[in-house]
Amino acid sequence: MGKKKKKLGLSDLGGMVFSTNPDYVPPTYDDEEEYEPIPNNEQTLYVSYDRKQRKGKVVTLVEGFEGPDEDFQALGKMLKSKCGAGGTAKDGEILVQGNFVSKIMDILVKEGFKVKKKGG
Repeated sequence: MGKKKKKLGLSDLGGMVFSTNPDYVPPTYDDEEEYEPIPNNEQTLYVSYDRKQRKGKVVTLVEGFEGPDEDFQALGKMLKSKCGAGGTAKDGEILVQGNFVSKIMDILVKEGFKVKKKGG
């Protein structure tokens, strides 16, 4: 999962909120690292299908994505639209309603991901 940027509050400003000094330079924050996204060809995604705790309904799970949340949500949306099914992308898992394991594996390979089938 990608790192979320830390929200700054008034206490993070070191007590300084406003200055009339024209030479004042606000402090820099070293803990804000630029996140380097991992290229698709270096990520291994695990695809499986599951029906446990889903009242007998089958869903296809995609796990193992590492990257910013925006990219994770976009991947989930793309997979759901290409399969013509509903689903969700949360908690590090993309759920697509229905058994689309082989179709999703093909789509992910075309997108450049390393894909492994998980389970039976």
